[in-house]
Amino acid sequence: MRPLGVIGSLSRDVIAGAEPRIGGGPWHAGRALRALRQDAVVAAKCGHTERAAYLRLLAALGVPVALASGGETTGFSFSYDEAKHRTMRVDALGEPWTDEDVPRRLLRRVEWLHVAPLLRGDFGPDLLERLARGRRLLVDGQGLVRARRTGPLELDDDFDRELLRHVAILKLAEEEARAIVGDGDLEELRSLGVPEVVVTFGTDGSLVLAPGIAERVPAAPIDGDPTGAGDAFCVAYLSARAGGHGPVAAARRATAIVASLLAARTR
Repeated sequence: MRPLGVIGSLSRDVIAGAEPRIGGGPWHAGRALRALRQDAVVAAKCGHTERAAYLRLLAALGVPVALASGGETTGFSFSYDEAKHRTMRVDALGEPWTDEDVPRRLLRRVEWLHVAPLLRGDFGPDLLERLARGRRLLVDGQGLVRARRTGPLELDDDFDRELLRHVAILKLAEEEARAIVGDGDLEELRSLGVPEVVVTFGTDGSLVLAPGIAERVPAAPIDGDPTGAGDAFCVAYLSARAGGHGPVAAARRATAIVASLLAARTR
C-alpha cells in the first residue's frame, strides 16, 4: 500500500499556563502514525522562530517530513475549569498555506491525504483542488468553522462551501458539526455534498454518514489525556479506508486504535 500523507499547520500551545509546546495536526497525527507503524509522510508549516526546534521534534517521529515556514506560528492557549471544561484562545495567526509550500515530491506517491488546518483560511479552495488531484482528501472540519481572528476561539458556519468540492471525507467534532447545523438533525450535514462525514463525540463514539449509511459507532470511556485524539482518529480512519475497510468498519477500527493510544498514555 502507498504511504498515507498528512499536511497541515503546527501550533504553539500554552496549556494551563505551562511552557509552550508543539501542537497541530502534523504533530499529533505523526505521533499516532508512529505508534501504528504506518508508512506515511508529513508536510507541515510553522513560523520562522519555531522552525529549527519543531523540525527536530518532527524528525524524531521517524517518518519523512517537509517543513515550510513563514511569519508566525499559530498560537493557542488552553484553560480548564473545575469540571475540566476547556476554553481556548487564539493568540497568534500563522500564515496560510501557499502553492509554493506544498512539497510535491514528498507527496507524489500519496493517494490518501489527511488535510489538517487549524483555522479557517489555512487552505484555500484552489489549493485543496490541487491537493485532490489523484488523491482522496480527509479534511478536519475545524479548519472550516474556526474563525480566523485572535481572542476567544469562535466557531461559526461562515465558510466558503467551495472548499468542500474536492473533499472525500469530512471529520467534525460535535461542537463543529453544531456550528454548521445548529440544533438540527446531524444528517443535515449531508447537504454539504461530501461523500463521507464522520462526527466524533469523544467518549460517546462517532456518527458515520455515507451513501445509504447513518450509523453510530460506540466507544469505551478512557481516562486519558485526549489531546491529539481527533488527529489520531483521522489517520487511523484513513489508514483503514485505504486498506479496503468500509466507512463504518473504518470508524470502529479508528475508535479502537484511539482508545489504545489514550490508554497507553496512562500507564
